[in-house]
Amino acid sequence: MRSLKLMLVVIALAVSAMAADRAVLVREANVYISPDPTSSKLITAERGREFALLDKTTGWLHVIVEITQPMQEPRMITGWIVDKGAIFKNTPNGDQIIYGEAVDSETQASSRGGRRGAAGDARRLYYRVYDYFPQSPLAGEALYRFADIQWQLDKEDVDSRKSRRSLDPVERPQIDEESMKLVEKKFPHTKWADMAAYHRLENKLCSDWQAQVKCPEKETEYFTKYAEERPDSPRAAEALYNAAYRYAALIELYKSESNTKKSDEAKPKALAMAQKVIAKNQSADWSARAQRLIYMVQNDVPVYGNAVE
Repeated sequence: MRSLKLMLVVIALAVSAMAADRAVLVREANVYISPDPTSSKLITAERGREFALLDKTTGWLHVIVEITQPMQEPRMITGWIVDKGAIFKNTPNGDQIIYGEAVDSETQASSRGGRRGAAGDARRLYYRVYDYFPQSPLAGEALYRFADIQWQLDKEDVDSRKSRRSLDPVERPQIDEESMKLVEKKFPHTKWADMAAYHRLENKLCSDWQAQVKCPEKETEYFTKYAEERPDSPRAAEALYNAAYRYAALIELYKSESNTKKSDEAKPKALAMAQKVIAKNQSADWSARAQRLIYMVQNDVPVYGNAVE
């Protein structure tokens, strides 16, 4: 009977939350059992947490906050927070305020001695910009930055596993692509979609070629196709360079297999692809790296392996 009552209370709170105004925290907020800072503290809600507003009194908000933690079921916490740092959909310049807090949190995450948990804060905040203000000029970049942070966190997890060095990408754990696919779906034909698509190529790449031709052969196809299909992408020059580098690497890899014909064919392909990087003139870095690659190929300097002459 007691569990049934508890379930009914939870359902009632959930229904109330759906009908309530929602807001995002741009600061940490202690959730108290009553609108009194001397009352028991239930939990501290981090930046980027969303809450449903149930009621308010002078200086206080009565809220339901969903708290999620790794490997645990989400928890709905009901309590009171000080009425500060809550951004609603009708808050003037709300998109810029949340985005600004996200940028600050991301800076904290990348700084030595930065705030603990700042990457998670930034990830949540960037998503809320898109979620609350989908028509904002910041929405596309915010969603991409959310996906990028999530990708880096997932990649770190995948790279920590022993199977990451498997030769075939299908044999190793994959980085979850759903966030990147969401960027491509919601903001098609934008640079954010192009950059999201480039990230997804990582799941197709080998972690270690193991001096075999199979991986660089396939990877040249992936990068070449990307550059052809997305010529205006901010990553187009990088894709072309990566294709050129793999053709250059194949020159020596084919030689190691005594396949002189394919080695000779790889050389002009590497040079032509490197010239495309220079013609793209997208950045000084990629143009200079392409010039270096051309020099190495023209002078028969191996770009792959550790041979010393």
